[in-house]
Amino acid sequence: MSDSKNLSSTERIKQKSDALRGTLVESLEDEITGAISEDDTALLKFHGMYQQDDRDLRERRAEKKLERLYSFMIRLRLPGGLMTPQQWIATHHIAGEYSTGVIKITTRQTLQLHGLLKSRIKPTIKAFNKVKLDSIAACGDVNRNVTCAAHPMQSPIHEQVHAYAARLSELLLPKTRAYYEIWLDEVKITDKIQEEDPLYQDRYLPRKFKIGIAIPPNNDLDVLINDLALIAIIENDELKGFNIAIGGGLGMTHGNTETYPRLATVIGFVAGEENLFKAVYEIATIQRDYGNRSDRKLARLKYTVDKYGTEWYKTELEKRTGFALEEARPYSFTDRTDHYGWHQNHKGLWYYTPFIENGRILDDETQALKTALLEIAGTEKANFRFTCNQNLILADISKKDKPAIEKILKKYRILENTEAASHIRKNSIACVALPTCPLALAEAQRYLPALLDRIEPLLAKHELSDENIIIRMTGCPNGCGRPFSAEIGFVGTAPDRYNMYLCADHEGTRLNKLYKENLDEAAILKELDLLFWLYKKERGHGETFGDFSLRQRWYKA
Repeated sequence: MSDSKNLSSTERIKQKSDALRGTLVESLEDEITGAISEDDTALLKFHGMYQQDDRDLRERRAEKKLERLYSFMIRLRLPGGLMTPQQWIATHHIAGEYSTGVIKITTRQTLQLHGLLKSRIKPTIKAFNKVKLDSIAACGDVNRNVTCAAHPMQSPIHEQVHAYAARLSELLLPKTRAYYEIWLDEVKITDKIQEEDPLYQDRYLPRKFKIGIAIPPNNDLDVLINDLALIAIIENDELKGFNIAIGGGLGMTHGNTETYPRLATVIGFVAGEENLFKAVYEIATIQRDYGNRSDRKLARLKYTVDKYGTEWYKTELEKRTGFALEEARPYSFTDRTDHYGWHQNHKGLWYYTPFIENGRILDDETQALKTALLEIAGTEKANFRFTCNQNLILADISKKDKPAIEKILKKYRILENTEAASHIRKNSIACVALPTCPLALAEAQRYLPALLDRIEPLLAKHELSDENIIIRMTGCPNGCGRPFSAEIGFVGTAPDRYNMYLCADHEGTRLNKLYKENLDEAAILKELDLLFWLYKKERGHGETFGDFSLRQRWYKA
């Protein structure tokens, strides 16, 4: 069991929080500061929000003896990334009225808004609630947003598999009514028995817990980076069950060798809904009981698995569920990129995926994306499905409605922008990083587009523009942009400095390795120029950049 004596400060905050209520009401009413109390910042995450400040303005405000410019980021709970056109219209207007106006698609297949002032949090949540959207458990030491294979064209039974995302999200929701009381003015429960939580108790989990559901052969969500990965086994268009894999997670800390990225390990197969839900639930309870509660850097499920071993975890799971896992079924992944442009599924419905750089939905000089999406939502002819690669799919469009949607896409230059984007740009991901993320050591989403402007000519120089190389960048090693599973990964170490990683495969079944440290832009471009030259000159037939990098041993021993 986890050490209950040497608890981290966050563990103590959770246990004395009155089921995640803390003093959030009092913090919200405090008009002297734009922030909330220190303990409440930890609890706010369970409600789907982070307190942030504009780091670009810190020094200037400090010189004037002003408080930091505090604001809040809110993230929606959106299992499987599905949203109705009515919900999109509401989100568009909420973003414009209460936040910066930019809607951000995350790598967890959901949306987040930045720049909310403290006084605007409650109106924002009430507005979302009117269209049946919430931010419960989108952050914090609980099960986060459940991701799932995004594109319905992947399988005739995509709808059946996709439905598990919402059901698992409900299964693992906290029982406390704190969210409804604080933000939606629900009358406080006085009978504590009504909100006893057998899963989370008063401790919740030691750290965040992530679930992903994949439909082979596509691995668009990078399923093995999750604490719990479910891989659908489909035979003759019939869902047989799921392979279960445990212990994925990409976050690490620079200079701390006890921390590391890890892909999930497949431990068996389970058939039947009842057994699947039991297995998922008990995997979470094992982590609750055995995860590290002393050191949050070592608190993810991957460290529990490596401490006790996969066989121990499997045995403990079978003891708690009362049934044995079956032998894992064969599967393979062949790709993990989004399907851009128009595609049709088995029902004859149409889907269009535009390129959205780093998931930022706004109008700019290249395209009026935000305006176009609002107009499309207004037609009520398309649903909105989000991907884990920071894109959206305009979905479930009938044949007769396709021309109307295409006309809007053309009108606002969405078609043109998507077709013009390079392969490497379409395969890129960047986390938010500066100026709002408190963990960021370097830029990511504000810098990667400019870096790609300089990488694209190098690819053209070596006749590699058509290669689907996967490139990702984060401002710190926390891994939000999944840099450790990219064929070329950049992880910020300091302003304008990045560690460079190579050798991951194209399918998401192998992590990359450290190649060079603390590179500035000039050094990055010099290295890539050489690597692309060697790749063009010496690669095997059909050999991907990641596989070639591994064969050439482009990594530190």
